[in-house]
Amino acid sequence: MTTIQGPAVFLAQFIGNEAPFNSLDGICKWAADLGFKGIQMPTLDTRFIDLQKAAESKTYADELKGKIASYGLEITELSTHLQGQLVAVHPAYDDFFDAFAPKNVHGNSKARQEWAVRQLKFAAKASQNLGLNAHATFSGSLLWQYFHPWPQRPPGLVEDGFAELAKRWLPILNEFDQNGVDLCYEIHPGEDLFDGETYEMFLKAVNNHSRACILYDPSHFVLQQLDYIQYIDFYHERIKAFHVKDAEFNPTGKQGTFGGYQSWENRAGRYRSPGDGQIDFKTIFSKLAQYDYKGWAVMEWECCLKNQEDGAREGAEFIKKHIIKVTDKAFDDFAAVETNRAFNRKNLGL
Repeated sequence: MTTIQGPAVFLAQFIGNEAPFNSLDGICKWAADLGFKGIQMPTLDTRFIDLQKAAESKTYADELKGKIASYGLEITELSTHLQGQLVAVHPAYDDFFDAFAPKNVHGNSKARQEWAVRQLKFAAKASQNLGLNAHATFSGSLLWQYFHPWPQRPPGLVEDGFAELAKRWLPILNEFDQNGVDLCYEIHPGEDLFDGETYEMFLKAVNNHSRACILYDPSHFVLQQLDYIQYIDFYHERIKAFHVKDAEFNPTGKQGTFGGYQSWENRAGRYRSPGDGQIDFKTIFSKLAQYDYKGWAVMEWECCLKNQEDGAREGAEFIKKHIIKVTDKAFDDFAAVETNRAFNRKNLGL
């Protein structure tokens, strides 16, 4: 067994235009002062990382890593959630997702996808240059709008969708494999990989690619009413990254899992700061320790009620309290006897 690394924080929800959140030095000092030991880094803001440069220059990568280390921090994983989303976009969402890409590819879905693929390949090499072994991303979606089958889905639509998704991701997965990095899909509503069944469909379509791994975030499963504990039992060998994000589900006579188009604070299922929701993190941390999870526990702040800085401060302490320092001995070792095969055979009547 391995003691989980942490606490760490995903920076995406904290980066902004005001100090200390507008520079790498500022946000590193802020994170370190709160007690975090690692940062998961989004890769679209060059104030924090130049992704292409990190892929092409080991010197730059070393300097970046050194600056972060000077604050007592490590990079846990790079994140290409927004770029990964653009690997597969249904035309219904084209205008919405243009905002995730540079202006020169807006209105051109082919060019936008090509840009996203290049970004993922840069991320594979940058991760290697930074000495990382896991990477966080989204799968994108060609099928999400068809998840509730009305009108009835044409036969073969889902199969064709996953075949196309696999075709787009296989070259990227191979790039990550060449760089020795696991590609961890955050299993998330809105993506084609949103639960266990869809992950298995994708895994089959990519021929069980060894790098097609999972970023485990139980909050998304609470909103789907999925057994997030048993999920670990099923997929622990593929879980290579972990978001600590809480959630709650309080159905009423007016709404349930679909949420009735309500704002986040008025939905039956909503995200909360760690410790403020319904998730059994004590069991989750125990399961991950039992299954020898070797990665980081990374706080992702998404709460419809609590201030983000309060959530970060409390989240660092929450993770610290939940990390189990695994034992190196059995509790009944004091009563152990030496191995004696003849004695054992005698007691078996042999």
